[in-house]
This record gives sequence, structure tokens and C-alpha cells, in this order.
Amino acid sequence: MNRILLVNYEYPPLGGGAGNATANIAREMVRQGAQVLVVTSAFRGMPAREESDGFTIRRIPTIRRNEEKCAAWEMAVFMLSACLHVPLLARSYRPDAVLAFFGIPSGPSAWVVHALHNVPYVVSLRGGDVPGFQPYDLARMHRLTGWLIRFLWRRAGAVVPNSEGLAALATAFEPKLGYPIIPNGVDTELFSPRRGERMPGPVRLFFHGRVVFQKGLDTLLAALGQIAPDIPWELHIAGDGPQRPELEALARGLGIADRVIFRGWMRRPELSRVLRDMDLYVFPSRDEGMPNAVLEAMASGLPVVATRIAGSEELVIPEVTGLLTAPESATELAQAISRLVLDEDTRDAMGRAGRQRVLDEYSWASVAARYLELCRTLGKAG
Repeated sequence: MNRILLVNYEYPPLGGGAGNATANIAREMVRQGAQVLVVTSAFRGMPAREESDGFTIRRIPTIRRNEEKCAAWEMAVFMLSACLHVPLLARSYRPDAVLAFFGIPSGPSAWVVHALHNVPYVVSLRGGDVPGFQPYDLARMHRLTGWLIRFLWRRAGAVVPNSEGLAALATAFEPKLGYPIIPNGVDTELFSPRRGERMPGPVRLFFHGRVVFQKGLDTLLAALGQIAPDIPWELHIAGDGPQRPELEALARGLGIADRVIFRGWMRRPELSRVLRDMDLYVFPSRDEGMPNAVLEAMASGLPVVATRIAGSEELVIPEVTGLLTAPESATELAQAISRLVLDEDTRDAMGRAGRQRVLDEYSWASVAARYLELCRTLGKAG
């Protein structure tokens, strides 16, 4: 079992954590002896076919307007395009297994390959493709697509969440299946701690990701507005999204706009460099699967203040690698941030512990090995 077909509508530089996971898993699978083909979205002049790190990337026709985000109708276009192009590519590539990132929009094309060529497929759950996740944004979509999600899961060789919290949501939706958990990983070579002395100035807080309601940045700004004005902090936000104008107005209203810096979307090499200059990572999200952003911050040697939600709870060990606060509690968040801003020794100790934790438990090599073993098992069963 060594020919794997990966399908994801997002692949770097498109999208966020799941695209990054696809690239890293593909690279590590090749290092472990597999042949890999990745099928993803075409975008603005990117080559239709590309060789990278020993595997092939095929970008199929679709409609996508933005690098960092994808509308529901754009996902639907990819889903239809993939159902045509992925089986055609599979006919010549002859994969031993298909790994679909997101049940929707990638899963249907994996099922078509299974139906036409009797190739087992794995659905890698990432968050938004699981009913019950982000109900404030996705409940309607999940109601409309629930029948298709259940159809795809039941016919898959395996359905794999990346955290215990996501597994619980999946079980609540479809209790008849088992859900082996394979967590996310992190590139500990790209994301590494700074060397030498920190740059002078206020304690630099950092967040990176989509600037949307899910990420809880409104709660973060409210928390920062509660911190005593003589405590020296500065917040850097890397990312973009529809909530940015609202957040900029909120920062002005709270009188902290001069301390909040919106840096826009960053590609990963730049992001890794910027993280080394930061002092404290803040992640006030309302819902997550297994947040790559937190893993990248820990790999960069940063302590993490995060909300007590699925995914983050599995990564952040309170009082060891960071602190956890109640979701949407600006007061708790303000207290945790204030404490670490004023305690450099604790920040440093937590940062070192976080770096060691990802080295020990969250390598992409381990993640890829577990997916390969799962695919081999399915091939033997078939």
C-alpha cells in the first residue's frame, strides 16, 4: 500500500490549517516510502501540475476569489469539479487509498473513486465539516447537507477526527461508527524559538488566523480594554476576514487602537519569522478541531493563553505550557494575559515546555505514519 491520493479544496497558499496539514502529510508520506498525488483547487496562475517535495500536485478547475477564504458556493463548485476530475486522475494514477480532507467538499469525489474503482477512502474531519461545529455559522449548512455527510461517512473505510472534541461531535451526529483520532502536527524546523535576546519594547501578544466571529477576537479586545493602562502590551493580529472593520472600530472605542496592529495575511515563512519576535500567544477561539495555530505558537517557544475548548484543551497544559480561560469571558482572559505579561520568567518556562511538548507528541512524521498504517489496514481488509 504505497500509492495515496489526497484531496483537499485548499492547499498552500490557499486556506489555513487543513491545507497546511495536507502539504505536510504528503511530504512525510513520501519520506516514508509512499507515492503521493494531491488534488486541489486551481488559483490565479498557479500551475495545473507541479512537483513538490517528491509528490505531484494537480490543480483542477474551480472558482475561488480569495486566497485565505472560500464561500460555500465556491466549495460546491469545487465539489462538482472534483467529482469529475478526481476519478479521471485516479483511473491513470491507480491509488491504493484516497484521503479526503473535509467530508464536504472533498468527500464526494473520494466516494466516486470508491464506487468506480473499488478504492477505499478515508475522511479526515477538520471541524466545519462536522455537524454541531460552529452552530452560530454553520447550522443551516449542516441541516442541508447532513444526509450527504452521513452517506459519505458510512461508506468510508474510516472517518478520522483530529481531536477528542471533534470525535465527540461526530459521535453525537452518527453514533454507529468508530472514530480513530489522528491529531494535527507541526513543522518544528520551520517554526522554532528565537535565538538571542528579545527585541526591546512592550510585551508582544500574537494571534494568527481568519478574522471571523469563530476566533473570538472581539472577546480578546474586550479583555485588553480591561487591563490596567500602565501594563505594557501590544497585540499583533496576522490574518484577515470580514470582522476586521468591526474589530478596528471596537479597538478605537476601547481606546486601545494604538496598541493593536493588524498585519494582514501572512504566508508561512514570514509567519514563522514573526512568531520568533513575539512573547505570548493568545487564542480566544469559540470552536476548533485541533488548532494548527496553537501548535505553531508552541513550536515557536511561546506560552499560550487559550479558551477552554476542544482542541485547545488537548494542547495547552494549564500552568505548564500556558493558561486556559472560559470561552467568551473577557474578565478571565484579561487576568490571564495580565499575569503573564508581568511575569517574564513564567512566560519563558511555559514556552520551553510547549516547545518540548510538540517535539515529543505532534510531529508530522508521526501523523503521516498513522494515516499510512490506516490506509494499509483498509487495503488488507479490502
